[in-house]
Amino acid sequence: MKNSKTAERYGSLANHRAFLGRPAKKGPVEPFPCRPGDVFAKQAAGLARRLSAIKTRDAVIGVSGGLDSALALLVAAEAFDRLGLPRKNIHAFSMPGFGTTGRTKGNAAALCEDLGVALETIDIRPACRRHFKDIGHDGKTPDTVFENAQARMRTLVLMDKANMTGGIVVGTGDLSEIALGWCTFNGDHMAMFSVNNNVPKTVVRKVCAWWAGRHEGSAAAKALLDIIDTPVSPELVKGQKTENTIGPYELHDFFLWNFIMNEMGSRDLAKAAEKHFGGRFGKKEIESTLAIFMRRFFTQAYKRNCQCDGVKVFDFELSPHGWWIPSDLGFVRL
Repeated sequence: MKNSKTAERYGSLANHRAFLGRPAKKGPVEPFPCRPGDVFAKQAAGLARRLSAIKTRDAVIGVSGGLDSALALLVAAEAFDRLGLPRKNIHAFSMPGFGTTGRTKGNAAALCEDLGVALETIDIRPACRRHFKDIGHDGKTPDTVFENAQARMRTLVLMDKANMTGGIVVGTGDLSEIALGWCTFNGDHMAMFSVNNNVPKTVVRKVCAWWAGRHEGSAAAKALLDIIDTPVSPELVKGQKTENTIGPYELHDFFLWNFIMNEMGSRDLAKAAEKHFGGRFGKKEIESTLAIFMRRFFTQAYKRNCQCDGVKVFDFELSPHGWWIPSDLGFVRL
């Protein structure tokens, strides 16, 4: 019941026209209707335009072997091809940390090799250990500091490498993570230009599958298919699985689309989810995930309100230029 009340407390805000600033809409419950090829084309066009506008011929990307960075790399390769720039100007970095697995590291390497992008490995663990010692952390307790230090160390490496090459850091974070604030502030939260910022996790998976289908038989396609099957994880501690903590991304993306585009409150969202997923998710799982979505959507707004530029793919964007809410609105007593 607590989860239900939490969701209702935040979700009731969606029923106030003055809060949303526009009349109620009616539309399909199916979240983020799209053609993967169109999404990919918009992402590549957006990055190509930015590179051309600022006259930059280099890009820096952290490639982890996960979904988001894989798509960002594919988009970068397409953008460089469109501009007639050599793919060697895409500087990819593998930055293994304390939770990195051989599976993701291997997929990152295979993907880069087949795309003709050089992958440099920089082990961030020694630098993190020195940092832990400097700040008085034991370097063993897997707390927020242990996790966030790794994310910020990776961003530091990418930013400095971008300065060295005269390029820009291409951000990999997706719309689902932005909506939930499921990122490290001033870590993977930040980049110089983001290509996935308006693409939710479920669509990221669809676009990667679409690309793999168009390049069937290639080493990159094989790596992509394994990446798609790999549980989503920031790999900051061993055995991490994101959806075990926050719930299924399918539900989060469903809630996000219908909360904003169809202005559904929490009660309507719960009922619609039960009907739409046809028993795939139980009532308790839907309610607990909805509570997490509502709480994090509001309390983590401060991360969205200072995010970097990116590509607009869908009808709304969670940025200061689009759908904005005060950062302190979420601090409601539960």
